Amino acid sequence: MVHPYLFLQPAREILEPLHVSEAGADAIAYTWLIMIALVAVSVITTSALKSVPSGMQNFMEVVVGGIENMLNETMGEHGKPYFMLIASLALFILVSNLIGLIPGFYPPTANINTTAALAVVVFITTHIVGVKEHGVKYVKHFMGPIIWLAPMMIFIEVIGHLSRVISLTLRLFGNMNGHEMVLIIFFGLAPFLVPVPMQLMGVLVSFIQSFVFMLLAMIYIQGSLEHAH
Repeated sequence: MVHPYLFLQPAREILEPLHVSEAGADAIAYTWLIMIALVAVSVITTSALKSVPSGMQNFMEVVVGGIENMLNETMGEHGKPYFMLIASLALFILVSNLIGLIPGFYPPTANINTTAALAVVVFITTHIVGVKEHGVKYVKHFMGPIIWLAPMMIFIEVIGHLSRVISLTLRLFGNMNGHEMVLIIFFGLAPFLVPVPMQLMGVLVSFIQSFVFMLLAMIYIQGSLEHAH
């Protein structure tokens, strides 16, 4: 799906020599915009920390504190080493989702390449954590309890783990891309009335999809930490 107008639309012409599609160029341009914005907010907030927080520091402490509490409730003490990853995923996905509600901005999470990249990060992290925690025993878990059933068990386990990538990718992409398509259609039919409730629903969907992705990432990583993953 290609937006009729975007503020960063010139990125399409810049990336055209690299044979990047228009939708891909939009996703890349707004992904970089969001990453720069998140880094800038982080630097500005942490450069002048106060013992009594106010303004941006207060807001960021509430957001980061909420993510940390959820991590502790889901993964316990074992989740602390993965706080940076989970918090980065949550903030990037949430901002990506919400930015699409502003006219002229494109949500990178409405592009399947972006959501697939995020899902692959979770997939690779899950297995790195499993090997780091259990060593060779982690691979043995894929073989099942009976050796002559190992080929079938490995096949089932591989399919199951790959389905996690597909599930994470398509759930986030489907919801955000579907919302974008509905908005474009309604803006064309009734530009002043119908889009308002759709925008409110979009805010709700943005938070829910960010929460679901973050929760599943924590569950998958927590599962690889357990002996009977």
